[in-house]
Amino acid sequence: MPSQRTILVFGGTGQTGRHLTDLALAAGHRVRVLARTPTKAGPTRAGLEVRQGSVTDELDLDGLLDGVDAVVSLLGDVQAQRTAMVNTAFVRRLVPAMRRTGVRRFLYQAGALSAPPHGRLTPTLWAIRNSVARSYDGQHRDNEAVMRYLADEAMDLEWMVHRAGIGSDGPSKGVLERTEGTPGIGTFGDCAAYDLRLLDDPTAVHTTSLSAYRKTGRLPGDVARDRS
Repeated sequence: MPSQRTILVFGGTGQTGRHLTDLALAAGHRVRVLARTPTKAGPTRAGLEVRQGSVTDELDLDGLLDGVDAVVSLLGDVQAQRTAMVNTAFVRRLVPAMRRTGVRRFLYQAGALSAPPHGRLTPTLWAIRNSVARSYDGQHRDNEAVMRYLADEAMDLEWMVHRAGIGSDGPSKGVLERTEGTPGIGTFGDCAAYDLRLLDDPTAVHTTSLSAYRKTGRLPGDVARDRS
């Protein structure tokens, strides 16, 4: 992928999305955001393009993808996803458009309580999902359907899924890295920074990993070495 790229962001006006947009612009990238309410994307800035619309609209996806190097989805609507597979329906339209326009890199952010495709949650995560996080079950079922679709029908694309454990906003708590163990509870900003790094990580392609804060003294390459 180019060092300076154009990133199309869905969910760019959300809490993680606003951080990712700021970080990408600060790094010299161009960011295209689809927003139902464009003013929520913040002030006009060099490198930022905002197009009005919603993923539930009949969008010109080929036009949105024109000139794009990578796509990031940070979509989440708890209320809507209780009764409809909103994200799944959209990703099923997005992926063919990516193929038509030659865009290959796609990052989808799900939740830590969404099970990996054809896999299961750990007993601890399953217990949390079915107790204190029960009201988010529709969202997780939607995320799981997206991941199954990507794993079963979109292996020709360079997709990766971040199953993020997001707690709240606030100061950075450190650096998140991939893990297959216990997820960390990240801030919106830390999750956004991790997502941006993940886009450039070739070892993340076709993974659906969790994230956790790097332990003190651990080097950035240690996770990749552990997985090899």
